[in-house]
Amino acid sequence: MLNYEVDPGLVRRYVPRGTELDSFEGKTYVSLVGFRFLNTKLFGFASIPFHANFDEVNLRFYVRRREGEEERRGVVFIREIVPKRAIAWVARLVYGENYVRCPMTHETSSTRETKTAEYSWIVGGKRCELCATGNGAAQQPAEGSVQQFITEHYWGYTARRGGATLEYHVSHIPWNVWSCSRAGFSGNADSLYEPALGEILHRPPDSTFIADGSSVNVYAGRQIG
Repeated sequence: MLNYEVDPGLVRRYVPRGTELDSFEGKTYVSLVGFRFLNTKLFGFASIPFHANFDEVNLRFYVRRREGEEERRGVVFIREIVPKRAIAWVARLVYGENYVRCPMTHETSSTRETKTAEYSWIVGGKRCELCATGNGAAQQPAEGSVQQFITEHYWGYTARRGGATLEYHVSHIPWNVWSCSRAGFSGNADSLYEPALGEILHRPPDSTFIADGSSVNVYAGRQIG
């Protein structure tokens, strides 16, 4: 998870109606995240044959919404990359998310001292790569830390056509994280993101870590006013 502090104006036009930008200590973040879906099921049933395990890389930012006495902290995806067309099609149909298909590969390795994760994809005939190396033992993020802020957003929001917003709940146990000694992005992202966002990804991240992940439930969405 590569996290970059940005000017709020850079992502404000992506904020779905009914939500507002979330911040950590007054700072707005976007995150470039690479991970693997494993044993994926759709509506409780087996996924499309040969599509249960796959990579994803997404660019996201963070919002919040008040529902009665509850403050819901959520994620908005600017672009999500997956390796197979059928996955992108289903995700666009069910959740309205901005999925695209690109050839992708991943590589992970572990030793007693380090954990390394790399995700790469091809866009416009050119290679992009996200990589990170974590050190030491995985731990729960410290209370009030930026790692806790990034990982503990349990709602998703999607701007729909006509100005409506889709809200869906995401549940998982809190993730353990490794701090990183090396992390970054390489490649040309301008064809996937607007130039200003692509430029952000080429500078050193402001925060980086690797999370262990867990079983995740993504619930059916509902339209909010």
